[in-house]
Amino acid sequence: MVSGKTATDADVSGQPTLADVYAAQELLAPIIRHNPLAGARWLSDRVGSPVYLAPENLQRAGSFKIRGAYTYLARLTDAERSRGVVAASAGNHAQGVALAAQLLGISTTVFMPEGASIPKVTATKSYGARVEFAGATIEQALIAATEFAGRTGAILVHPFDHPDVVAGQGTLGLEILAQCPEVATVVVCTGGGGLLAGVALAVKSLRPDVEVIGAQAAGAAAYPASLIAGEPVPLRTMRTMADGIAVGRPGDVPFALIRDLVDDVRVVSEDSLARAQVLLLERAKMVVEPAGAAAVAAILDDPTSFTGPVVATLSGGNVDPLLLMRVIRHGLAAAGRYTTLTLRMPDHPGSLAALLQDIGAHGANVVDVRHTRIEPRLSIDEVEIAIELETRGPTHRDEVVQDLRARGYEVAG
Repeated sequence: MVSGKTATDADVSGQPTLADVYAAQELLAPIIRHNPLAGARWLSDRVGSPVYLAPENLQRAGSFKIRGAYTYLARLTDAERSRGVVAASAGNHAQGVALAAQLLGISTTVFMPEGASIPKVTATKSYGARVEFAGATIEQALIAATEFAGRTGAILVHPFDHPDVVAGQGTLGLEILAQCPEVATVVVCTGGGGLLAGVALAVKSLRPDVEVIGAQAAGAAAYPASLIAGEPVPLRTMRTMADGIAVGRPGDVPFALIRDLVDDVRVVSEDSLARAQVLLLERAKMVVEPAGAAAVAAILDDPTSFTGPVVATLSGGNVDPLLLMRVIRHGLAAAGRYTTLTLRMPDHPGSLAALLQDIGAHGANVVDVRHTRIEPRLSIDEVEIAIELETRGPTHRDEVVQDLRARGYEVAG
């Protein structure tokens, strides 16, 4: 795609316009939190120009989703509101719809995938929604929600594929331009595309020179293939810890805007997501979910390819503490700061103590030790030891491994 694309304020195809985004901004003014952009010097140093974070993880209900959900629900007629609403979500859209419905006095049913994050389920219920479980993916939950709407007459609130939802999400783009008028690049976490499409519509309408870039998890990257095909193409499989952007098919409404306005869509690995999440915790003091770290992960993967000043969205912070613990460990491993070494050595008194002393001499911290003695691959006088270590980074880790090998240890990993 080519930089410098422009948006039009005249549309006859049912697509949202800049006027719709401004109307949503007025509607949302007393509802949402207007969070200031946060400077990120630790990212700026890598990019070579200022980088700012748009912390929607601090938004009401923990993500940007309240913007689109409230915009949609507030525009329902009294007759439509009386029928109630239904939504499908892995958690963030669920909370956004539930909170918006609570504020507007609308009854809500939310279908969530089996295995949805317990904190997200609990939070959704706390806003007054009734939660049902259906399927293993957002798409399967959406099918159940659609069937429920057909049976009961409830209004289906799609998580991203509706003009009002996209217009509501686009208000973040207006806020970014107002707070950082000199911005050159905006990087947006992307699943179904509602946030990316809305931000692109707002930004490109007012500043066509600004690059807008999406960031998707590699295990759920539906947009690259769809953009090549020229139409939404569903993924056959998905696998990512970033459940907030695990969407198997782009929405028709956001796809058209993204195809016409967005300059690039980057794909990031699970390692990159975990590393970004850890750095956001350590350096920005921001708790984000894996999906919310996608934009920062894209910047970390190739920092010099972004023209600054850059604004990166942190799309949500609704993360299960148990998942966060696993992600932190994964992120530390990806950064070379947490590693597991497997060694085979003679099984005699004092051998483990000597090994630990040799490791300790390098300042590495031993977190856990596991022994295996009964394995066909081991001799009767051998033991296999798996040691989990905290190190200062890849260089330090390599130094420890090289020294152990020089001392005669058989190190497998």
